[in-house]
Amino acid sequence: MKSVYYYQTDLGIIGIADDGEAITEVFFANDESQDDTPQKETRLIQQAARQLIEYLKGQRRKFDLPLRLMGTEMQQEVWQALLTIPYGQTRSYKQIAEQIGRPRAYRAVGMANNRNPVAIIVPCHRVIGADGSLVGYGGGLHIKEHLLKLERHHL
Repeated sequence: MKSVYYYQTDLGIIGIADDGEAITEVFFANDESQDDTPQKETRLIQQAARQLIEYLKGQRRKFDLPLRLMGTEMQQEVWQALLTIPYGQTRSYKQIAEQIGRPRAYRAVGMANNRNPVAIIVPCHRVIGADGSLVGYGGGLHIKEHLLKLERHHL
């Protein structure tokens, strides 16, 4: 059964969902985006929230949570590649496409990045344009910039 709970953070409201066994979503929320799923703060959601807060304070570089990422085979490949990007580093969409063995699929990598269901923990914020520019982020470019600066500061 799906559970979701919302936390106020320095980045705004973050929703965390689980299915009883794994984290299934971490997303930037607002009052309008909160659906009708009953709010329940499970032990797993509490653990994810604690780790996220530690990360946002610069006290955590890696997450240790069970994840269930639902998506296409291509999306799964991209999300797994994102998990290999070290804290404080970035990769381009093209580099991720090459990493998964699909060197011309950088646009598809961008779409998979956009569909990442577990923001921050699956670090889609670490993917940038080939020219080094910040492009696209579900929480907004200001949050992407904040997360990248946070990581650089705590290296």
